Amino acid sequence: MDQYERQMREELAILEALMLAIDRREEVFLMIEDSEHVNEAIRRVAHLLGVGMVASRAVLDVQARRFTRDQREKSAFRAAEIRSMLGEGD
Repeated sequence: MDQYERQMREELAILEALMLAIDRREEVFLMIEDSEHVNEAIRRVAHLLGVGMVASRAVLDVQARRFTRDQREKSAFRAAEIRSMLGEGD
């Protein structure tokens, strides 16, 4: 796997985590609120969503305004675009 493909796969993982977080925003926000510190929140959100630590950190780094339907649609479109470039189906 070359560097370009690795970057696309990492972007795809982050987009998929963001879409999961948007779909489960209430649970994610409660999990973050209930965490003692950022590292705990990252671990707990990763576990909740079944994603890696990098993707979980990306979820925590997103501003709340990105948790809207239009942002989810944009993420889904980009994820489909990346899957197509990687030769993967939806």
